Amino acid sequence: SFQTFTIISISSIVPYLIKLIIINSISKLVAMESYKTLEIVRKNTDSSVFHLILNRPSHLNALSLDSFIELPKALSSLDQNPDVSVIIISGAGKHFCSGIDLTSLSSISAQSSSGNDRARSSELLRRKIKSMQAAITAIEICRKPVIAAVHGACIGGGVDLVTACDIRYCSEDAFFSIKEVDLAIVADLGTLQRLPSIVGYANAMELALTARRFSGGEAKELGLVSRVFGSKSELDNGVTMIAEGIAAKSPLAVTGTKAVLLRSREVSVEQGLDYVATWNSAMLISDDLNEAVSAQMMKRKPRFAKL
Repeated sequence: SFQTFTIISISSIVPYLIKLIIINSISKLVAMESYKTLEIVRKNTDSSVFHLILNRPSHLNALSLDSFIELPKALSSLDQNPDVSVIIISGAGKHFCSGIDLTSLSSISAQSSSGNDRARSSELLRRKIKSMQAAITAIEICRKPVIAAVHGACIGGGVDLVTACDIRYCSEDAFFSIKEVDLAIVADLGTLQRLPSIVGYANAMELALTARRFSGGEAKELGLVSRVFGSKSELDNGVTMIAEGIAAKSPLAVTGTKAVLLRSREVSVEQGLDYVATWNSAMLISDDLNEAVSAQMMKRKPRFAKL
């Protein structure tokens, strides 16, 4: 009967409508979410490249306690948003990031020394450090590629942040410093663990012990950044173009490549090969593969579904 047909038709379309509502809700959530220390910007509504901007220019984008709370939240929301393919991290104002906010550092120090029990105070400090480490590691945990676009100063905690990114670029005016030893601190948010595999053990040791300032040009020579752009505007335009190129590729291949590379960093070549064999046994045969082959044969640009 007509009534039965109507019920069947409605029931068949409900799952699609629910999926559509969820996707729209996630997209609106990312767009509407407001942060104290960050800003998420989609500069082109047709683009799947999103910008995550460190937004404390009056403090030279120093990382506050709020920054460490908001960064993983922002990255998680972008990771779960199917409209996002690539994330660019940059800084508002004249500098990328001047390190950890000294006020926040003083607050952490005061909290950890306020108790009478040394062991409990130490446990509290350890949990705080682990929480801050997790905020930086959220960049690696994010499935989507995260690109750092550095201009001006990138100091201390800023280096922690960019070494966790998947690709790094900078402008000619950029400069870097692993500053912690000058503040009587052992860098503890990831630079000492990630930098050696990027620039080599000896270079990482020299930079960390001297805390010297080095230029964007030297960062390129060391391999910390992949390219140096002539100005901030050239950096922004160039990195956006690179990100758009990545975003046009298969999201399954892009996220898989990031996951396999990160895993391979921690294991032997044999273990890494075994890992990617297992990965591809599950992910190789896909609609993306069919689309890529079809596009090649028909000499057209591939069109991949969102992830």
